Amino acid sequence: MAAEASIVRTNRVMALTNRSDDGPLHIHPLSSPQAVRAEWETLAAANGNIFTTVEWASAWLEHFRGDASPLLAACRRRDGSIAGILPLVVRREGRLRVIRLLGHGPADRLAPVCAPADRRIVARALRGFLADSGCDLFIGEQMPANEGWSESLGATVLERESSPALGIDGLEWEQFLAGRSSNFRGQVRRREKRLAERGELRFRLTDDPGELSADLETLFRLHDARWQSGGASAFVGRARDLHRDFASDALERGWLRLWLLELDDRPLAAWYGFRYGGAEWYYQSGRDPAADADGVGFVLFCHTIREAMNDGMREYRLLRGDEAYKARFADRDPGLASVALGLTPLGRAALLVRRARPSVRKAVGRLHASRKSSSGGHPAGAR
Repeated sequence: MAAEASIVRTNRVMALTNRSDDGPLHIHPLSSPQAVRAEWETLAAANGNIFTTVEWASAWLEHFRGDASPLLAACRRRDGSIAGILPLVVRREGRLRVIRLLGHGPADRLAPVCAPADRRIVARALRGFLADSGCDLFIGEQMPANEGWSESLGATVLERESSPALGIDGLEWEQFLAGRSSNFRGQVRRREKRLAERGELRFRLTDDPGELSADLETLFRLHDARWQSGGASAFVGRARDLHRDFASDALERGWLRLWLLELDDRPLAAWYGFRYGGAEWYYQSGRDPAADADGVGFVLFCHTIREAMNDGMREYRLLRGDEAYKARFADRDPGLASVALGLTPLGRAALLVRRARPSVRKAVGRLHASRKSSSGGHPAGAR
């Protein structure tokens, strides 16, 4: 594969001219995320995206790589410092050699790893790197729509998705409730009070590595129970293995937020997410269908927002999906855009020519297939 040939050209450094004061960026191929771990961690923290961390990239490569070839590169300034990381993978899909962002599928938000101030120059570097890759098509799933990646890359937007959030910087729980309707406030207070009257109500956050495995199994069981009558699950097969590994790393680094709602020591609901970049990331949840009438998922969901506020988080991110319940809480929606860029006549034809659209659908099929597996559990836990 031509793209594989580009991976091994380690003795070649591409200089990409840009108009910033930093001068040209030089792209250096990387053997693995560990090759520049310290710099990658710093850039991911500046970017504030849990799905661009070394830990997520490593877990994805371990469990989702399949027959894809990693294509990792560092964008260095003239002084040798790294302005951005390009985490990419290459796979042949039908007639097309397709480049995607590493992490696609189970991730909810992807982009090159860089500080916000460097997005434009890193986008130019990415476009030059893609042009030299020997591949036909670049597909960037779930790129933040408000960061300008499609415009900077000159890419075609394939799909737009909601990614609502709630700004909670400096906000207290009672202040938040005061701004909602009396009906909403009544539901929040009444449901939790009713549960507490039925037994010993406890919200337990996993903070002991010795309890993590069992708590994850509880999450998986409650999530699967929600979907026992059909639908998708975010924790099937290799996705379950990925989250076992990533949750372990996230707990060690203080990012994991795995909450269990227990009544008389019986787990009735679980909430799985992360705390990263000053934000709470709501990824998945589950509940016991037998406790639906008690609104256990809703009660736990509200508890996680309250705790995020108490701990001084800036934002509560509800991630992908435009489910109705999210509109009751969110006050913003920066959105996501999945984009494509034709790199060869074949790739451009796949985007532009009607008879080639089946090839495009095949190339982006994983995007649609993963929508329920990545976001399907959200409404279940919030009802």
